[in-house]
Amino acid sequence: MSSLLEVELLDSSDRPKSVGCLGGWMQGGGHGPAAHDFGLGADQVLEAQVVIANGQVVTASPCQHPDLFFAIRGGGGGTYGVVISTTIKAYPTSNMAAQQLSLAPLNSTYMPDFMKAVEILHNAYPYLLDKGFSGYGSWSIASPTPLVYNYNYTLGGDIQANFTTGFTHTIAIFRQTLEGAQSIFAPVLRQLTPFNGRSLFINTTYSSFPTYAAYYTALSGIQPPIGLSAALGSRLLDRKALTSPRLNQTLEVLAGTPEQFTSLNLVLVGGGQIARDGADPCSGVNPAWRTSYIHNIVARGWAPGADEATRNAVYSDITNVKVRAMKDLAPDTGAYMNEGDRFDPDYLTDFYGQNTARLSAIKRKYDPESIFYCPTCIGSDSWQEDSIGRLCKVG
Repeated sequence: MSSLLEVELLDSSDRPKSVGCLGGWMQGGGHGPAAHDFGLGADQVLEAQVVIANGQVVTASPCQHPDLFFAIRGGGGGTYGVVISTTIKAYPTSNMAAQQLSLAPLNSTYMPDFMKAVEILHNAYPYLLDKGFSGYGSWSIASPTPLVYNYNYTLGGDIQANFTTGFTHTIAIFRQTLEGAQSIFAPVLRQLTPFNGRSLFINTTYSSFPTYAAYYTALSGIQPPIGLSAALGSRLLDRKALTSPRLNQTLEVLAGTPEQFTSLNLVLVGGGQIARDGADPCSGVNPAWRTSYIHNIVARGWAPGADEATRNAVYSDITNVKVRAMKDLAPDTGAYMNEGDRFDPDYLTDFYGQNTARLSAIKRKYDPESIFYCPTCIGSDSWQEDSIGRLCKVG
């Protein structure tokens, strides 16, 4: 990534700097804010060198081992072979206009207005992404850490503390002026303005950047924390889900209770080139990506030293309550395997969709003895773990 930025080129990744482009990020799909304009990471691969289960190094491309090429381009990492090199696409850089939005309730009595504003934004994202915006967002009704920071806003003469209930996003648009970006967002802002100062604190700022590298460095190239104890699940949400009358009910379920400290993260990259790349016959990406606008992640953690019953209750809430609510809202989509529910009972359908049977056949061809395994990979349904984690062949 850094070498591309130095010569004013970009790839579509915008992944954290510690995440490489060869492994599960790319092979599972690979998202980033630039993906809306240039496609998912998997769709950037022109050719790959792969070590298959018998130890042979093969070239995977549209012309050589095209079935393996299909599988490693979005069909899941760690199960068909070991990718040791890839040739990927690169693109000329361009200017960008970015918007940062934050909102929070002025006090707890205004939670209904806060949830209405969150719904308005979800309703608006298909429109905003169709106009070229993309990026990331997050929200919570009770975040373990502040979501909205230090805007010198005072309540009743007191110094404003940071908000732990709030919503924030950073979205950007290629080849657009600040005025153009503001004009695109104006219809959404008009819906939010009646709340501003009355029940919600709302702040929007706009920035322009001469290159993608400048934008990435300033607002997007952030290294997230690692090693956290948490359970997470996700769902790809299409236009039908985001404009459904049931959306507000689903958002309430996802928000949970203050005691749950639930975090919601929005990957706002759908539509655009991701949708257009659905016509690529060499793409093994979950077809649900092609019709969705948001990859919606829900997560909960637990205190250090929490007992097994506490941890299991959190896992159950994620799988059986929160992810279930998203499945009910968007029954025809799926989930992004790299940030999906580890305990999803429908993982083959949700992670691989219509590609499951084809990918299973490719797995049997290139790894007939199941040398490669991961718990939710293609082929994992042929194995089960015993009580101490050993793998046993099913049947």
